[in-house]
Amino acid sequence: MVNSKRVACVIPVYNGKQDLLRLFDSLDQQKAHFDVLVVDSSSSDGSQELAEERADELVVINSSEFNHGGTRQKIVNDYPQYDVFIFLTQDAYLDDPSAITNMVKYFDKSTVAAVCGRQLPHDDANLLAAHARIFNYPSESIYKSLEDASSLGIKTPFMSNSFAAYRRESLIKVGGFPDDVILSEDMFVTARMLMAGYEIVYAGDACCRHSHNYTIIEEFRRYFDIGVFHAKEPWIRDNFGGAGGEGFKYVKSEIKYIGLRRFYLWPSSLIRNALKLFGYKLGQRSEKLPVSIKQKLSMHSHYWSK
Repeated sequence: MVNSKRVACVIPVYNGKQDLLRLFDSLDQQKAHFDVLVVDSSSSDGSQELAEERADELVVINSSEFNHGGTRQKIVNDYPQYDVFIFLTQDAYLDDPSAITNMVKYFDKSTVAAVCGRQLPHDDANLLAAHARIFNYPSESIYKSLEDASSLGIKTPFMSNSFAAYRRESLIKVGGFPDDVILSEDMFVTARMLMAGYEIVYAGDACCRHSHNYTIIEEFRRYFDIGVFHAKEPWIRDNFGGAGGEGFKYVKSEIKYIGLRRFYLWPSSLIRNALKLFGYKLGQRSEKLPVSIKQKLSMHSHYWSK
């Protein structure tokens, strides 16, 4: 129980045993009380056995059944006894023993439907990965409603599936997580929550460690998928605006973060961001591409096998 709410931490898992062990250890350090539910996609590296030992509940599914939104919604549907679901990815871990407590406290306000935690870079994060976390996850907390769309734009429904909490009642009322999106199931559902009149919180005081040292090709493929998502869900851009302005702010911020002393990294930064933009625009026009090409361009190639 946390503030009289029943809380479950849900972790979708597929291999990555050492990352999962690190996450379990960080959960053990938390001051709050909660249950840990693991959904394992038939891991073969001992992750399943570790989860059986350390988690309160273990659900095993076939790897072909995993879906970013559908798998999370399955847990919400199958475990109705919980008031709040906190979703974590196995490559994240909690940075502060009060992280869960700090996240759940925002649900004391009845209009809050979801809370996004702050992400700090991993210790091995490269320069660009560290900047991405600094830019997207500031230290200040903020309550957001649909009225903020005019000033915050696409940042209004911003959410991350690596460390985020949802009020079950609100999640059910807006239809739950979608099972047919390539990614960004978190933004999809928080956009619906905002449009239904709920508030979303970005919690700068609930911190985890999570970052990716993506290669330039991996970033291109990720942004291709983001473009696919926005093209297939145009209502989000219609209500909250596009990502163009935010992208320009990001490039300026990254160049400033690199600084004059490392000016030799400016060209690679500009090329990388140009490829991200190209990938995004290409993803927006993915309906014109053959499936075989989309599978090669996408980070989630299995999505195109449906």
